[in-house]
Amino acid sequence: MNNLHKTIKEQIKEALRAKDTIRLDTLRGLSALFTNEMITSKVSGEYLPDDKVHAIIKRSVKQRKDSISQFEIGNPPDLAEKEKAELVILESFLPTSMPYSEVRLIVKNRISALISAGSLDPKTTPMPSLIGKLTGMMVKECAGKAEGTDIKKAVEEVLATY
Repeated sequence: MNNLHKTIKEQIKEALRAKDTIRLDTLRGLSALFTNEMITSKVSGEYLPDDKVHAIIKRSVKQRKDSISQFEIGNPPDLAEKEKAELVILESFLPTSMPYSEVRLIVKNRISALISAGSLDPKTTPMPSLIGKLTGMMVKECAGKAEGTDIKKAVEEVLATY
């Protein structure tokens, strides 16, 4: 259950020995986030559970993506390159996401099932409310196996066909 946190701690030592400063800084940053999470959520033991580790890494990935887009707009390109290198390191610890075609199929099947059961009527429910409700439902159903942006896009596309 706690393998990922332990793995990252071990990789900090390896990065230190290899003098890989970008990897070392990225992993140390993650380790600090893990420590903060352990303190705030009062986790006992030496390591965080993998689900919490994944959540922290996903937040860090999102922050890097946001930073990259900001740096590419107006700042020196070397800052964006550093963020991209860190992003690659962080993403290596996450499970691969479901392809968009699979996400769309799951969303389509779920919406069809809801309509068949009479729980959903896309013609009478306001679209923004419906998109938000279905996206939230699908995010929970996909439980970290798919990107939220892919889920929202799939919900919007499938609802447009009704």
